[in-house]
Amino acid sequence: MDLLSLSPLANRLIVKMNGLGNEIAVLDLRDSGLAVSGPEARAIGRGEGLAFDQLMVLHEPRSIGADAFMMIYNRDGSQAETCGNGARGVAFLLTRGTPRKGVVLETAAARLECLRAGETIFAVDMGRPRLAWNEIPLRDPFHDTRTIELQIGPIDAPILHTPSAVNMGNPHAIFWVDDVEAYDLARIGPLLENHPIFPERANISLAHVTSRAHIALKVWERGTGLTRACGSAACAALVAAARKGLTGHSAIVSLPGGDLDIAWRETDGHVAMTGPVEFEFETLLDPGLFKDIAA
Repeated sequence: MDLLSLSPLANRLIVKMNGLGNEIAVLDLRDSGLAVSGPEARAIGRGEGLAFDQLMVLHEPRSIGADAFMMIYNRDGSQAETCGNGARGVAFLLTRGTPRKGVVLETAAARLECLRAGETIFAVDMGRPRLAWNEIPLRDPFHDTRTIELQIGPIDAPILHTPSAVNMGNPHAIFWVDDVEAYDLARIGPLLENHPIFPERANISLAHVTSRAHIALKVWERGTGLTRACGSAACAALVAAARKGLTGHSAIVSLPGGDLDIAWRETDGHVAMTGPVEFEFETLLDPGLFKDIAA
């Protein structure tokens, strides 16, 4: 069989970007009628230089005023409901070379308004956080999700315990620590991500509040693993910290890849995230990537 006939995704243009080192790939399928399966998403990530934390696949918008509907795939081919760093990357691409100052992107969880704040800086309205236990969602009913009963390690000396839980378009658990580097998140992250208390799995963060205006953060992303930055996790951490009285309603959140400016607006309850995006390269998808899928 001719490789070119293996997949309609073959030889389509794909763009590689990053947001503070959060590796993002963008595939624009608007007007094509095509879709991407989980196995195809994993195959794309095996392309030369295309290893991603999230793959943003653009489809026709579903509502008036939106520019695109985004399907978001994690590295393992599973789907995510939102991605702040990816939204900034898509906003950059859709406004590049135009006088436009912003775009509106739809996801499975939210309608994201993205505004240019600099040449490669974008602000994203991530919407309102969901804080009720059944909205996050959690398996067990917790009256107050500022602290939930969860620990890892011995009962009398747990390694981590009593995180906060927030849904920021996707579920997050934030553990409060004195040093985000003092724990092997690569080892304990998968255990916590897949803990039965999270029926849809969860993003796991270690957060150190260094001042009322600054949070250090390290993230294990659901379906991806350790990442240099996670926009929705930064938003969730600020919301959780503010709810606990550890910070005000705005802070700089420092991740391994750099800083995000997060503000939980008291006017409308929405969370705004501002940060940079970096264009890396664009290429055509190698038909051979899809050979094993079609066989």
